[in-house]
Amino acid sequence: MTANQSPGPTGAEPANPQADWRALRGDVEGIADVAAERGRSFVDAARAHATDYVDQRKGDAARSVTDLAKSVRESSKTFEAQPNIRAFFDSAADGLEHLGTSIEERSFSEFYEDAEAFARRAPVAVAVATFLTGFVVARFIKSTSVQPLNDTYSDHRL
Repeated sequence: MTANQSPGPTGAEPANPQADWRALRGDVEGIADVAAERGRSFVDAARAHATDYVDQRKGDAARSVTDLAKSVRESSKTFEAQPNIRAFFDSAADGLEHLGTSIEERSFSEFYEDAEAFARRAPVAVAVATFLTGFVVARFIKSTSVQPLNDTYSDHRL
């Protein structure tokens, strides 16, 4: 036996490095397949959990929108003398009631498909809305942050 050869499994014959690499490669591919399958099942379970959560919460959202519609309709009663303004409020209340009904009747996947279709039809509008939302959120966070105290006593010595 030369110095470059290693003993085989029995110690007397040389090992086949290509066969070892093929076996190792097969083992790694098997592990990768199992990991990929577990990852897919985890993603599917997470998606199902999120969908269930959203479906449970959509009833609450529908009730909130319907309550807002009732408030808008109540507000319109103060404009008895101005029929154009009252018609505007009534129209807004009708739209909100329709939205509440739509939220209650549709599934999360339908909302997602509609949002995706809108994003494909009007990508500029989505980009502008995303930018404006980010700007408003940043301003809100900045305005609600705690201001550092001015150290008015730093020049005062005891």
